[in-house]
Amino acid sequence: MIYTVTFNPALDYLIYVTDLQSNDINRTEKEQLFYGGKGINVSVILTQLGIENKALGFLAGFSGCQIEDMLNADSIDNDFVHLKNGYTRINVKIKSKKEIDINADGPEITDSDIESLFKKLENLKKNDCLVLAGSIPKSLPDDIYEKILDKLKGKGIDFVVDATGDLLKNVLKYKPFMIKPNHHELGEIFETEIKTLDDIKKYGKKLQEMGARNVLVSRGKDGAALLDENGNIHTMGNVPGKLVSSVGCGDSMVAGFLAGYYKTNDYVYALRLGSACGNATAFSSSLATKEEIEKMLNNSELK
Repeated sequence: MIYTVTFNPALDYLIYVTDLQSNDINRTEKEQLFYGGKGINVSVILTQLGIENKALGFLAGFSGCQIEDMLNADSIDNDFVHLKNGYTRINVKIKSKKEIDINADGPEITDSDIESLFKKLENLKKNDCLVLAGSIPKSLPDDIYEKILDKLKGKGIDFVVDATGDLLKNVLKYKPFMIKPNHHELGEIFETEIKTLDDIKKYGKKLQEMGARNVLVSRGKDGAALLDENGNIHTMGNVPGKLVSSVGCGDSMVAGFLAGYYKTNDYVYALRLGSACGNATAFSSSLATKEEIEKMLNNSELK
C-alpha cells in the first residue's frame, strides 16, 4: 500500500471574467472548482493507474468536507485528520486579460492534530510506501518530515520525499527510497547551476552518498534522469507538444514512477511510466486520466 501525506490541501476556485474591472461589478463567464495538494495529486494518478493507495493529511471546515466529498466521488481512498477549527484553504484564481491568484494560508494545526496523524501512520507496515511532498505550512514545526520518518524508521517502509532545500537534505539520513528534485532544485542544494547530464550525475551521486537510494531529476524540456540504487543512470526524453499546464506534472511523475516500479521492479519501466504520466498531465487542463497516460506511454519518444 502506498500512503500519501498532504499537510495543506486546497480548493482552487477558478473564476473566468472577460475583462476584469476594478471599479465595477464583474460577472463571471464560467467557474470551476478543483481539489489540490501534492500528495493528493500523487494519489489521484496512482488511482488512475490501479495502484492501491490512501491519501492522508489535514482537512478543516466546510471546504475540507468538500475536498473529502470530491475525493470520495473520484474513488480516491482517504483518511484525513479533521481539524476542530478553521477552514481548509480556498485559493482564488481569476482568469481574465490579467490573471490574479490569491492563495490562502490554511488552518492552524495543533500538537493534538499532529498526534492524530501519527496514530494513522502507525498503521503502516513492512513493504508499504510513504510519500511526503511539498512545503510545510507555518503552523507545523519545520522538522515535521524528520519527526515522521524517525517514528517510522526500521519498519521496512519505503520513504519518498518530494521537497526542496534543507527540507530535503535533512531527511537523507533516513535513506529515502526515492527523492525527486528538478534540475534547478538540485543546483540550489549545492549552490551551483545544473547545465548538463554530467552535472546531474555528479550532484545526484552526492545525494546518494548522503543517503538517497534513487534520485529522480526532472529536467523540464529535456525530460528526466534517474540515478538508481544499483549505480546506473537512465534518461528519458519528453514528448513534443503544447504545454497546457505544468501544475501537477512533478506529482504525476512521482506517481507513475512508483506505479511502474512496484508493478515490475524495473527502474527503466518506472522512469518510462513516470515520464508518461508527467507528459500526459502537462498536455491536460487537469491531472492526466488513465487513457491519456496509456496514449502517452505508446509514444515513440518514451520507448
